[in-house]
Amino acid sequence: MSPPTSVKLPPLTLPHPDEKWQGRKRSGSLVKVEEIGGRVEELLDRSAYVNINANWVNAKGAWLIHVVLVFTGKIIIDTIPGMTQQLSWTLVNLIYLALSYLMFHWVTGIPFDNELHAGAYDDLTLWEQIDDGAQYTPSKKWLFSAPILLFLASTHYTNYNPWLFAVNLASLIALAIIPKLPQEWLHRSQRGFPTQIS
Repeated sequence: MSPPTSVKLPPLTLPHPDEKWQGRKRSGSLVKVEEIGGRVEELLDRSAYVNINANWVNAKGAWLIHVVLVFTGKIIIDTIPGMTQQLSWTLVNLIYLALSYLMFHWVTGIPFDNELHAGAYDDLTLWEQIDDGAQYTPSKKWLFSAPILLFLASTHYTNYNPWLFAVNLASLIALAIIPKLPQEWLHRSQRGFPTQIS
């Protein structure tokens, strides 16, 4: 038997408790929140008063209303005579996607109390107004994932019919995924605004 060899380790140095640790901070999410800038005048106008047009998204129960509306729509559509489950789920999905596209990505500005913000939101859709334009906030993650979950449910309940799958997938991509992407040029070109942003 040979004697055990000794291993010399380098000394361990720990930072002093008063020193600030310089390392990567832990994030609460896999995707970071990105703040959207803008002209100083617009930022001041937007911060003058609470934007009640977009503030409801962060209110208690705002996420639950999507589930309630989907199930209410499903019950109403199921009352139509001769409606099959496959067609019912596809209609619920298409109606939800069309209404959410209209509400979040088509209509611009604030429908009420617009004079308080001096027109700072006139060119912004509701999606761009939510959380002051920041991307990847919890509310926007929910609004991004809710149509995907409805698509998965409608695909399952249509028994994976290839034609209904194609209709549901195409509408999901066109009405829910692409409009919610953060590319500014995409949003401006959809509404007919110049693609160059000053």
